[in-house]
Amino acid sequence: MGTTPPTSQQQDSIYVSALNALAYCPRQYYLQHVEGIHEANADIYSGLRLHTELERKGGEDWQQLVLENEQLGLRGKVDALKTRAGQTIPYEHKKGRSYRDQNNQPQAWESDRIQILAYAYLIETELGITVPEGRIRYHTDNALVHIPFDKQGRQDVLAAIAQARQLQTSLERPPITSNQQLCTRCSLATVCLPAETRLAQGTTDHQPLKLFPEDDERKIIHVTESGTSIGKIGEQFKIKKRDGTTNLLPSRQVGQLVLHGYVQISTQAMYFCAEHEIGLHFISSHGRYLGSFDTRQGNIQRRIRQYQALTNGNQCLALARQLVTCRGQSQRKFLMRNLRNAKNANDALTQTIDQMQRTLKQVPKAESISSLLGLEGNLAALYFKALPHLLLATTTPEFHFTGRNRRPPKDRFNAMLGFGYALLLKDVMNAILTVGLEPSLGFYHQPRRQAPPLALDLMEIFRVPLVDMPVIASINRNQWHPDTDFEITGEQVWLSQAGRRKFISLYERRKEEQWKHPVIQYSMTYRRLIELEVRLLEKEWMGEGGLFGQLVIR
Repeated sequence: MGTTPPTSQQQDSIYVSALNALAYCPRQYYLQHVEGIHEANADIYSGLRLHTELERKGGEDWQQLVLENEQLGLRGKVDALKTRAGQTIPYEHKKGRSYRDQNNQPQAWESDRIQILAYAYLIETELGITVPEGRIRYHTDNALVHIPFDKQGRQDVLAAIAQARQLQTSLERPPITSNQQLCTRCSLATVCLPAETRLAQGTTDHQPLKLFPEDDERKIIHVTESGTSIGKIGEQFKIKKRDGTTNLLPSRQVGQLVLHGYVQISTQAMYFCAEHEIGLHFISSHGRYLGSFDTRQGNIQRRIRQYQALTNGNQCLALARQLVTCRGQSQRKFLMRNLRNAKNANDALTQTIDQMQRTLKQVPKAESISSLLGLEGNLAALYFKALPHLLLATTTPEFHFTGRNRRPPKDRFNAMLGFGYALLLKDVMNAILTVGLEPSLGFYHQPRRQAPPLALDLMEIFRVPLVDMPVIASINRNQWHPDTDFEITGEQVWLSQAGRRKFISLYERRKEEQWKHPVIQYSMTYRRLIELEVRLLEKEWMGEGGLFGQLVIR
């Protein structure tokens, strides 16, 4: 039989398909089979449809076989096992084209070659029969490739198993591949971000390919009416209002469920959210973010790396400096953008902008988080003092304000800001949980009773474009009614139910707007930019950083 395989030492067996990923790109293997991250693209769905069709057609000489061998440490499902002239031969079916050599003869891609050889080795070891070769059918160019299972093939399979075992015990992701063409067809490019890494490392002389996915077309459903209950029927959510009105929503159309106030959700519906990767978030009836349903599984390697990085004081300080600079520059440029149109656009506003610039120059020199907090506080005080100047002279008096106040808000402007920041915090939390990081471990904000520090850190980048700018614009367009859109209790001012619905619509529309990243130089919606920023943050402690915190408005 050839080389004797090593004992697996009671480790979990490796899927043969994982060796295909390893040969294609070690980083892809690590993301999929160590960190447990799985994404599907058009190529994967196309391959699944091919296998489904082949299984349906079948044939009397067609046998599928599921095998696992403890000694070899492999398991897998052979596409087809056929007997020809008394010899057993495994077959693999691939949707794409074969590799063509210099003589234009069809050959197997290396990742496919390792996969079929691993199946041959598994069959020999488990069934005790001789397998002379494996065959791969490439359906796009109708090519059948024969791959001999010889001594070299056995050695290559054992080497791949050893490499896979080594990566399973490592906390470090392998580097991105030097072959950029592999990335264009990789379903995990949206997680790996290889083009962005090359840009940050200066190893590309052109703008990166847009590998990050298009916007998530699933809807974000806000349930704002108290007494509403959410259940599950088949593959649908059943939303029943207090008056008995019922709506059914197919799960495939829902990306998030956001429950405001006293809304009930069944255990079955919560399980359904976890199973279908649907974000579930809770906001109080007064617009305060309460929490999110955390359904993360695996990703422990990512959180260990995060812990190692964010317990490093120098790393935290460097990230915090970038964060304060990013938010402060956006605040300053927002004031500058509106300087010509601002009411009472006088020397005071110009002086505020100049003061902010002088303060921002001190940020890179800050030697501690506490000193950064002081500088950030100064920037915020200057910004909110100047913000009223951006309202048009025609603004009704009810929307005038003199500065930032919170918990509880004391005017309509701050009521809108507070609710907007709660929605933003919810979206940042959704992105953090999607990526698989630990929200309770941040680098700038300190732990507190409610909001997780990492979410508070990241939302600083988006406060101006996603909340401040839409609020100012909507007031200047007279989109708010001072009475019906607000509730006033003593000195407390809250958005009414009608006001919350109006704000949610305004906020969600804003997130659908396209924005061109100033460094990466391609456009995507704000909804996608939030997730991208979380992934760029993770790269900062993986030796692939340099793009985090660059989202400054123009």
